[in-house]
Amino acid sequence: MKPFIATTLFSLFTCLGWTQPVHTSSGTVQRFERFASQYVDARNVDVWLPDGYNRHKKYAVLYMHDGQMLFDSSSTWNKQAWAVDEIAGRLLRVKQIKDCIIVGVWNNGAKRHVEYFPQKAFYSLSETEKQQILNIGKDSGAPLIGNGPISDKYLQFLVEELKPFIDSHFSTHKNRKNTFLAGSSMGGLISMYALCEYPQIFGGAACLSTHWIGTFSVENNPIPAAFMQYLAAHLPAPKSHKIYFDYGTEGLDALYKPFQQQADIIMKSKGYVSRNWITRDFPGADHSEKSWHKRFDIPLTFLLGNKT
Repeated sequence: MKPFIATTLFSLFTCLGWTQPVHTSSGTVQRFERFASQYVDARNVDVWLPDGYNRHKKYAVLYMHDGQMLFDSSSTWNKQAWAVDEIAGRLLRVKQIKDCIIVGVWNNGAKRHVEYFPQKAFYSLSETEKQQILNIGKDSGAPLIGNGPISDKYLQFLVEELKPFIDSHFSTHKNRKNTFLAGSSMGGLISMYALCEYPQIFGGAACLSTHWIGTFSVENNPIPAAFMQYLAAHLPAPKSHKIYFDYGTEGLDALYKPFQQQADIIMKSKGYVSRNWITRDFPGADHSEKSWHKRFDIPLTFLLGNKT
């Protein structure tokens, strides 16, 4: 997005009162409602600023998907939230992570799967396999990925429109080594995909409970193999990037271990080691914001940790 367009949008949001307070236990959140895009449908964007945010300092930026689930549990559909403000605020107070802001990009409801499903991996499938996936949910009038993924457009929105807006209106480090992604489930997939598609923009990704199966069954499912082939072909250089993966053992997470093990083999083959890659398993953890909250300090410290 060109600077004058971003400035106009920011002024319009402010003048119309489209920033709303969000309850936090640490820092403050500025909300930009219905942030417009030429690539995807408009959605809310929440920007968390730590206590003592100062325009004379520069801050790293963590972009997180499913933004409506990050801060305030009183407003979420399941009354759960990651409470990233609490975790980041605590880590900042004890200087375990570098100064940062967090950008929560809301998902688009019914189009969440369409926007978060790695597009190039889908189109590497055979025509029969693609049609198999496109047919999921179609008989009930709610196809899982509509007419096909549009995650490339979602990433264009992040890189070409949202990031310039954030960098223009907040005091940020704009470079790769200070720009990160995080998400869970499908949000884990799109974080991995974004890192691979835009390695010059993003320096690391945290992929919690990565939804390697793409749908909701592992039987006769060609998707995991397509994801592995994509990962093997597009992983960025380990010297300049960090990746965090994890999974639990309950609910949907119980399906992930064998596929994460395949991904781990690829990571090792590409030269990733402990200083730039972590995979963790969490016995007893399920597929929920409550579980992700309990362990989010680990990937946050891994990506943004201060070196001692």
